[in-house]
Amino acid sequence: MPLPLPPQRSRRETKKSQSSKIVPSDHGPSEKREENYQAKISPSSPQGPLKKRSAFEDLTNMTFEMSHETLYLAVKLVDHYLMEVICKRDKLQLLGSTAFLIAAKFEEPCPPCVDDFLYICDDMYKRDEMLAMENSILKTLQFDINIPIAYHFLRRYAKCVHASMKTLTLSRFICEMTLQEYDYVQERASKLAAGSFLLALYMKKLGHWAPTLEYHSGYKTSDLHPLVRQLNILLTLRSCNKLKAVHSKYSHQVFFEVTKIPPLDMLKLEEILNCC
Repeated sequence: MPLPLPPQRSRRETKKSQSSKIVPSDHGPSEKREENYQAKISPSSPQGPLKKRSAFEDLTNMTFEMSHETLYLAVKLVDHYLMEVICKRDKLQLLGSTAFLIAAKFEEPCPPCVDDFLYICDDMYKRDEMLAMENSILKTLQFDINIPIAYHFLRRYAKCVHASMKTLTLSRFICEMTLQEYDYVQERASKLAAGSFLLALYMKKLGHWAPTLEYHSGYKTSDLHPLVRQLNILLTLRSCNKLKAVHSKYSHQVFFEVTKIPPLDMLKLEEILNCC
């Protein structure tokens, strides 16, 4: 006689038990097309004058375990969509959640369903609205969502210089902080990754690896110095940032508590840069 099946928990009970962290995936980097364009802020977009992406209530604060690739791609989808379409403020959460939905379908082996994303929006939107937004994003981007992301380049650079996981994680923290800032939208993914990784090397007193990074990234360290200064300032002022999810995430032991590594003193950084 077959045993009875255990009672199924409701969807909402299941979701409440899930972890809130974003777990890095272990699969290798996929080949991406060449970076043939850079994201720019549309002057007609209501987000244009904003310096923070606070309207999205911190895109990294997800209730599902998803890879870093999904996070980076979702932000890229939002950026490129807003280049072409004006989005009202009351639809920004819908846009962000739908971008995550598309990115999850592209990157995740088992992506969450539409109802899951509606749930994390507190049922503010209907299923038809999310599907319509998904259709709008895909049509606007002409279904070309294989966008280069900085996370892939970070992994490649770390492999080339044989960096430790702690150094790689520090560079990920630096790079992920930029996802909340419009100032970095126009940076190429490969250059943003190279700048983040170079700053991580300097913070870990591993500047002797800079020539190797220069060789494999194709960027001269001197060309990365303005970006490195800007990133170091971003870390220095992070205490003033109201969006705390990234900092909280990388404060965990799983991520080697890299937030405890202090940013470089600006005079010390200038000394390092002048010696390079």
